[in-house]
Amino acid sequence: MGLRTIHPEGWAPALGYANGMLSEDGTLHIGGQIGWNEQKVFESHDFIGQMTQVLQNIKAIVEAAGGQVDDLARLTWFVKSKADYMAHQEEIGAAYRLVMGRHFPAMSLVVVADLLEDEALLEIEATAHIAHP
Repeated sequence: MGLRTIHPEGWAPALGYANGMLSEDGTLHIGGQIGWNEQKVFESHDFIGQMTQVLQNIKAIVEAAGGQVDDLARLTWFVKSKADYMAHQEEIGAAYRLVMGRHFPAMSLVVVADLLEDEALLEIEATAHIAHP
């Protein structure tokens, strides 16, 4: 079987990348998700709105692989503005819990100079372990 590409139903095609790759042992590698919706449209242009969309995207990929949010083992955040992130700590926590509940995997946050998509304010990549893929 090897690796299986994970692409949530109804999403616009991923061109030149995969949203997720699921291995036989249940390890799910989720490529960097940005704040656009399943049709690659940015509905929000603020940090909290995009962050919420990113987390919803990650959740959709995990579910498409047969898992759930609690299967997430790691999140790596890439943010364009440390000041924007720091200024919204309370809202970040509330938005995170809205999508992910009280599951807090290992996390890293890296401040970056830019992201490929000009409208993107952050990108998050993830790793999950699905018990029975």
